[in-house]
Amino acid sequence: MDKEQVKTELLERNQQLKKWAKEYYELDTPTVEDSEYDQLYQQLVTLEEAHPELVSSDSITQKIGGQISSGFTKVTHNIPMMSLGNAFNKEDLLSFDQRIKKLTDITIEYMVELKIDGLAINLRYEDGQFVQGATRGDGSVGEDITQNLKTVKSIPMKLKEPLTVDVRGECYMSKKSFIQLNETREQSGENVFANPRNAAAGSLRLLDSSITAQRNLSTFIYSVADTDNFMMSTQSDSLEKLDTLGFKTNQQRKLCQSIEEVWDYIESFLDHRHELDYEIDGIVIKVNDFNAQQEIGFTVKAPKWAIAYKFPAEEAETVIRDIEWTVGRTGVVTPTAVMDPVQLAGSTVARASLHNVDLIKEKDIRLLDAVMIHKAGDIIPEVTRVLVDKRDPSSKPYEIPTHCPACESELERIESEVALRCMNPMCPAQIKEGLNHFVSRNAMNIDGLGPRVLEQMYDKGIIKNVADLYFVTEEELLTLDKIKEKSANNILSAISNSKDNSLEKLIFGLGIQHVGAKAAKLIAERFKYLDEIIKASKEEISAIDAIGPVIADSLVKYFENEEVHELVSELKRAELNLAYLGQTAEDLNQIESPFKDKVVVLTGKLTHFSRNEAKEKIEALGGKVTGSVSKKTDIVVAGEEAGSKFEKAEKLEITVWNEIQMVDAIENSTKVE
Repeated sequence: MDKEQVKTELLERNQQLKKWAKEYYELDTPTVEDSEYDQLYQQLVTLEEAHPELVSSDSITQKIGGQISSGFTKVTHNIPMMSLGNAFNKEDLLSFDQRIKKLTDITIEYMVELKIDGLAINLRYEDGQFVQGATRGDGSVGEDITQNLKTVKSIPMKLKEPLTVDVRGECYMSKKSFIQLNETREQSGENVFANPRNAAAGSLRLLDSSITAQRNLSTFIYSVADTDNFMMSTQSDSLEKLDTLGFKTNQQRKLCQSIEEVWDYIESFLDHRHELDYEIDGIVIKVNDFNAQQEIGFTVKAPKWAIAYKFPAEEAETVIRDIEWTVGRTGVVTPTAVMDPVQLAGSTVARASLHNVDLIKEKDIRLLDAVMIHKAGDIIPEVTRVLVDKRDPSSKPYEIPTHCPACESELERIESEVALRCMNPMCPAQIKEGLNHFVSRNAMNIDGLGPRVLEQMYDKGIIKNVADLYFVTEEELLTLDKIKEKSANNILSAISNSKDNSLEKLIFGLGIQHVGAKAAKLIAERFKYLDEIIKASKEEISAIDAIGPVIADSLVKYFENEEVHELVSELKRAELNLAYLGQTAEDLNQIESPFKDKVVVLTGKLTHFSRNEAKEKIEALGGKVTGSVSKKTDIVVAGEEAGSKFEKAEKLEITVWNEIQMVDAIENSTKVE
């Protein structure tokens, strides 16, 4: 290429990369896979290295991260938050190792850490108090997101020592929380997030911190900004110090003595990274010794002493044979691609979510298209792109349905929503989904009423809404397929028992838009009785900590509906408990229990209680039950066949109880008179 052609190539690649970077860093709506971005970026780097005289100071290779949102105050970082160079294969790592050893005579050890796929953050502490949190931004200037970060439970508001320090880490969303959030957004007709990283970034950039609080974000802290003032000499010592200060660090790290040992570590995670509850997109390799880091130095945008190994993209090619449309309990109609079965990330995949009409149109997905698929959050199969070159010339654009697949009502698209919606409140698919939700474990927890039984009951006209469940007779149940006398009695007993549930179970079970299980509990605890909730204003509801105007508006509108008033009347006639029975803050102050203010993890098989029952009892006694063991865990209850959590607890020297000790503690807890 002549000089002008090179200039044109540099400009075009820069423009494309900047567009993709804006979508990723600022809009949290990426349109390409990381691997495609990385490939074009590396091509640009290679071209610039061959023609250094043509490298512009405005090139994306000379910048870090993205721009600053106008919705947040700017924060200048005392020490820039730099990015990392990338490695894509073993040869890249060997070259990195060779470069390092030419730049220092200090014996090299490598601290190897998981590359968490989240949003980079800086946390500022003064005399041990959390005073400010910011995004990386462009590396020099970030966004002040202090209020949102205060809602993240893993971030300590006060350190265990009165230090003045800036620490850095990654704020992320677990795979479980990501799936729950997208399900909720899909049911509400909102755009879903492409992956947990974008969900976390979008949550931290909300202007309403009460919504951020509901997103179940967490953090891993991985470094100190100014190592000179931290009185540590290595990265490994620094991470251990961060642990003792109260930060959450990732425990999967390893200190390696050679680059070969680093590669063994990487290979072990290539096969097992899907087992983690959070998403990682690679491995970070850092020179462990801080003096060696200083000798090795920095480039304009990255430290020379660290590199990120990026995992290869996991994709598979298949063919779309059909698109099925299903109706959710809120009326949202969701498309799913039915495909030729294919192996992907350790499992056979034959269906992939298409989320909404806009995605089908944007990617121009058609029947019989060859497509590439991947797993969002390592779990949910999604179509990445269409292989247009393999498309049949006679192919036609997919025709979007105009009528509900369940009731034939005309579908509508509400302004500001991306979803098609069936607006018929008597749509059988919506009613059946609502019934399934009502009887589910986190709602009214009515055993024996699975989807097939409920569908039969609805189709036979035995029930038409959730209140009808409480007037079902044994004779009616015996008319159902595979329901005998014993099963019928068990179902009736479960229905009767559910009448005694605390109010929050009912509120959640009603399936009110935007009102999840946590919001339902906060609302029930505040107002105590259903009638008080029905009378409450938007202002009174949104005044509850962590309850914003969106939830308040949805709740008020729901209870304004005349059909809902009739439903409530029927529930009262059925003699359901309509009061909050849980512990209030005042009640907890009067409890004397070894669980009070303790973080508890349950592992293994329990025999005395179900896992859910044990969790409820411990939390009623002032404890907090979490799913993973960390240095913040106080007690691990190990049932039969306890595995890795038990082993980790022993390693961290955390108190371990057997199930009998847990039961004794529950039964011997008392209320202070």
